[in-house]
Amino acid sequence: MPDAVVEERFGPWSLRVASRSGLGVVIDGLAGEGSPPSDYVNAILLAPEHRERFFSLVDRVGLVVCKSVGGDDALYREVRGRSSRGRLSQGEYFHHDGCAGPVQPRVVEIRCPYQEVERHTFTAIAPFPEVIEAMLLELPAHLQTGELATARAAILADEPLASDWDDVQGGLNRVIRRSLPAEDQRAYLRRVDGHVGAYREPWEMGECRFIANSNAGHTMQHRRAYVDIHQGKRPNGKLLKRWPAETEVVDCETCER
Repeated sequence: MPDAVVEERFGPWSLRVASRSGLGVVIDGLAGEGSPPSDYVNAILLAPEHRERFFSLVDRVGLVVCKSVGGDDALYREVRGRSSRGRLSQGEYFHHDGCAGPVQPRVVEIRCPYQEVERHTFTAIAPFPEVIEAMLLELPAHLQTGELATARAAILADEPLASDWDDVQGGLNRVIRRSLPAEDQRAYLRRVDGHVGAYREPWEMGECRFIANSNAGHTMQHRRAYVDIHQGKRPNGKLLKRWPAETEVVDCETCER
């Protein structure tokens, strides 16, 4: 873990960073004199005097996971979106939040609240545009035609794409949605997760994940991820979400997860 992250300070508090390799930073809590408040995210990390430092950290590392966070769930809104066995929801494809609006939120925070039912559906989080490279490289051979074949060849040759990354991703989503059955699409996206090294850990109650959604450099995309065949009718814990860097939250139907 980079020393700069471990040494980040928020007033008298420092980050208690979990030892792990892979995508992003996992925080087990804060260290300092005495015990930090249970809602250390809002009380300390997002306090007016610290919030820009924390958002800059999210921008820099792409993903910050905060464990065992208490707090008021009224600060969030419930994540919408349901998936069926026969059709994927929009949120099952990798996306940035705020994709339908003129300005995307800088940071997306997703929270698994304390609740009676555990969350068994995962959330895959992957770096952008590397995730699109993985989508191209994992694309089934019979779908490697036209502009997608050209884009895939460019990736293999380490050459720049002729099209915008978002346009390529839109074409990929359309072709797999049109050409593959639902469970084949989900299997394809799981292969993409593995190829790009997506963060896809089980949710813990009281866990918050801060995702760099829009900045000048290092952003992430995320998606609703099924680890097994989607059978349906299984109780599933809910997720909550907010855009903490924005003064206003605008609903976005295509950002369901």
